[in-house]
Amino acid sequence: MVISEKEFLGTNWLRQNLQQKPARPPSPCQGELGIANNPKGNLSVRNLMRIAVVLAATALLLSATQSAAIAGAQKRKGRAPRAAGPSLTSSESRQAFARLAEMGFGPGKSGLITFQKFEGRKVTGQLTREELDAIMTASAPQAKDPGYKHVEVDLDRQVLLLTDADGAVKKVLSVSTGSNKQYKEKTMSGLAYTPRGRFRIYAKIAGWRKSPLGLLYYPNYFSDGLAIHGNPSVPNSPQSHGCIRIPMSAAIEMSRELPVGTVVLIYDKQSFVSGKDWIAADKTP
Repeated sequence: MVISEKEFLGTNWLRQNLQQKPARPPSPCQGELGIANNPKGNLSVRNLMRIAVVLAATALLLSATQSAAIAGAQKRKGRAPRAAGPSLTSSESRQAFARLAEMGFGPGKSGLITFQKFEGRKVTGQLTREELDAIMTASAPQAKDPGYKHVEVDLDRQVLLLTDADGAVKKVLSVSTGSNKQYKEKTMSGLAYTPRGRFRIYAKIAGWRKSPLGLLYYPNYFSDGLAIHGNPSVPNSPQSHGCIRIPMSAAIEMSRELPVGTVVLIYDKQSFVSGKDWIAADKTP
């Protein structure tokens, strides 16, 4: 039987359904349940069960309606409910950035991005608790070819590692290298490729240099016009014509650190050539 809300909330339906039926012989169960057969209006077990069922169904309906309303409101706001993780304290943030600088990745957001690239993590530039844990448990970066002063460019990670006289890493920079795509700009065309192998810095310029493919800031040339140079745009992926772009803020310092003759090692997972024999030859009388 289906009743309307008005009938249910009113008294008509209750009066009709709670009206005492004609007396019938007591059931053996009535004695056990402690319910007497009272013809003057006491509720029978059957009517009690009927009321309980109706009330339970109403509660379920109200609960479903409320849940649907909440979900609809959340959808309209454009976001799903989520549990908020513990935020970092100012002390923890300072500790993380100090550790990044100590390992040679540099300060602030740029240092965090360089760390994420070096460690193969998702590059977000956001310091979360997960990133904090990774920073505080990470080991300092190591050169692939230690023992002498040089610079390494890891094409897979898109980072540059500068070492000191003993071959220990003193600075790590984000870079953007050749995109490996064909290009055609102005009067030039070719493959945007950064060569792998070992090279030496053979020339350098202080300040800006205008090239056929754009401006170079403090370029350090290592192979056929390709250079390590500052650029306002250093994306997280390979995007250059073949040069090795570094952040503008690091260009002057890198120029000082890379005198003519400095060994440059450029490698990926498939290729690596050491420069130690060159260094040995340099020391031979």
